[in-house]
Amino acid sequence: MKENAKIYIAGHRGMVGSAILKTLELQGFHNFVTRTSSELDLRNQQAVFDFFEREKPEYVFLAAAKVGGIVANNTYRAEFIYDNICLQSNVIHAAYMNNVKKLMFLGSSCIYPKMAPQPMSEDSLLTGMLEPTNEPYAVAKIAGIKMCEAYRDQYNCNFISVMPTNLYGSNDNYDLQNSHVLPAMIRKFHEAKLEGKEKVEIWGTGAPKREFLHADDMADACVFLMKTYDGKGFLNIGTGEDISIKDLALLVKKVVGFSGALHFDISKPDGTLRKLMNVDHLHNLGWKHTIELETGIAMAYEDFLANRVRKM
Repeated sequence: MKENAKIYIAGHRGMVGSAILKTLELQGFHNFVTRTSSELDLRNQQAVFDFFEREKPEYVFLAAAKVGGIVANNTYRAEFIYDNICLQSNVIHAAYMNNVKKLMFLGSSCIYPKMAPQPMSEDSLLTGMLEPTNEPYAVAKIAGIKMCEAYRDQYNCNFISVMPTNLYGSNDNYDLQNSHVLPAMIRKFHEAKLEGKEKVEIWGTGAPKREFLHADDMADACVFLMKTYDGKGFLNIGTGEDISIKDLALLVKKVVGFSGALHFDISKPDGTLRKLMNVDHLHNLGWKHTIELETGIAMAYEDFLANRVRKM
């Protein structure tokens, strides 16, 4: 990618999209085209086609998606599959129709079977049943991967896919009903500290283990792969390290400075017991994360304190 290449970032105001935009700017790229969801509804096929025909981007980062935590995924199942399949299909097809040089589709680690061997490698895709609580979202993301592969096979499009692990960072969602586990913890512990509560409730048993990658590291990996990787197979992006929800809660508690106890609500679902990504392929290409978890949580908490009124 040349520094003056025209780059479209779908989802540029979200956590991942905004991090990609920031990373590209720091590396000297400057010719961006962006649209907010109110300016361009990616579910509207004609609007997307008109946009691509008019703007003619050379490179596309497809980071737009309808996302949420366990409860949101399990509650809004129809919305999660419909919205995501529509928006990604429209963007991918429009990119083909308008001769985009390269497109990157961002998926999710939930594409893997519930009982996939750990750590989960790319060849585990479609080898077993999905986690029921987020199956519609996972199916949509699998469709995106396969669509990129099919357009590569039939039309020789340079469309690649990456599967990030659990992400956190600036511009995260702190809504307690729709957010992911780490930002929800940051808000819970912060509010408990302000209110002088004796304990904080954590959903589930605390036993499941999860992997977390800071959005700035994710963006750096995406830009690195956009520059260097042209393979058909999708790639995992993660740290290759995981932590139990209980230990994560203790770490967030420490960073936030909450002095009370933890209470685990076992009536809430745990989800998959372990989701660790195998990132050997990514490491072999020469990329590795640089932001360790405690440092990243401290960065995220600073962002929360600076922007929480706008995001909540």
